[in-house]
Amino acid sequence: MMTDPIADMLTRIRNAVRVERQHVDMPLSKVKVGVAEVLKREGYIWDYAEVEAKPVKLLRIELKYGPNGERVIQTIRRVSKPGRRVFSKSRDLRPVLNGLGISIISTSKGFVSDREARQQNIGGEVLCEVC
Repeated sequence: MMTDPIADMLTRIRNAVRVERQHVDMPLSKVKVGVAEVLKREGYIWDYAEVEAKPVKLLRIELKYGPNGERVIQTIRRVSKPGRRVFSKSRDLRPVLNGLGISIISTSKGFVSDREARQQNIGGEVLCEVC
């Protein structure tokens, strides 16, 4: 039984980037699609797609690398955990790595990056940080 599907998703991405895979598959959920959409909008992945499989649908994320094979995602870590939820107001959101990274925030208006949350003046649960 998996207790934290977001942490599982981030671990799969971290492991796939470490061995330079072109894509990574994981069980599909709306939350994972939301996180993948933010990663795509911010330029950390090429694309994502839903793949028909049995017994459950899969989410396939196409990972992005630089022209010389350098990793676009250097670090990806979970901030809010099932045992300790981390919430933040828009004015309390600080840039990750002086603006070189992003935080992914779950808000009442969906999943957004910390930049978008500051622009829209909305806060929420800080899911993870990506650099």
